[in-house]
Amino acid sequence: MEERKETPPATGNFGDYLELTKPRLSMLSVVTAIVGYLVVDVPWDWMHFIATVVGTSACAGGVAALNQWMERDTDAKMQRTADRPIPSGKVPDGAAFVMGWALCLGGLALLFTFASALAATFALATIISYLAWYTPAKRTSRWSTEIGAIAGAFPPLIGYSAAHGGVEPLGWVLFGVLLFWQIPHFMAIAWMYREDYSAVDFPMLPVRDSSGGAVARWSLINTVALVVVTALPTLLDEATWIYFGGTMLLGLWFMGRAIQFLNPATRDRCAKKLFFASIGWLPLQLGLLVIDRLFLI
Repeated sequence: MEERKETPPATGNFGDYLELTKPRLSMLSVVTAIVGYLVVDVPWDWMHFIATVVGTSACAGGVAALNQWMERDTDAKMQRTADRPIPSGKVPDGAAFVMGWALCLGGLALLFTFASALAATFALATIISYLAWYTPAKRTSRWSTEIGAIAGAFPPLIGYSAAHGGVEPLGWVLFGVLLFWQIPHFMAIAWMYREDYSAVDFPMLPVRDSSGGAVARWSLINTVALVVVTALPTLLDEATWIYFGGTMLLGLWFMGRAIQFLNPATRDRCAKKLFFASIGWLPLQLGLLVIDRLFLI
């Protein structure tokens, strides 16, 4: 009879608590908030900028910790997530819960006091939509990825509203970029790890669609929408035609990877290519817009 493995006692070193904040995913929120801040044409204020970055970082890390606290049972059942700090026993449940809320509340206070009330409001919208809408939806809804994309698209608005005090059309364009980018990005991930998600009964599209055809088509539709949205800064006279040419080239490359994902014979391999293309496309696209706004327009 196989012996039951006991969860090791929680040690909770600094690295374990840092991992609880999902640094790479949190960095995406911080970087996109920075982009939102930089594209606004206002006098530079280092202290204001730093407060925005630190406040956003705290909220992002807190949300990540609370998300893992909420999903600790399902994380323990999936090979990809079983070694995370809570299911592996490295960080106690209670410590993760307290740390998550401390970061979220501290970040909100920092944004409200030193950035703007609207920036704090968008950060609060991120926290609520991620924890109260997206995380529960993963267990019940086919649309959980899209719900998560909405939650994940708020950070540029945090940065934009912190710098501007309000939100103009360019801020909503950045929201749209993050919204549509996340669909092919996470569809590719979910397709690669569909067996893990199926094991915990997450009813997302890549689990329900065994052939992957609907997953690939939905990824392509959102990639096309993404390319259209990235053209808007030039059409709104918020970016140059140099930006437009660059973003169209990037969009065609990304769309090409999404088209390859349609082929059932190579779908597994092309899912990985689409995933890596999404990782490469985003910093290039955002960097292009920032450079255009700072130096060309």
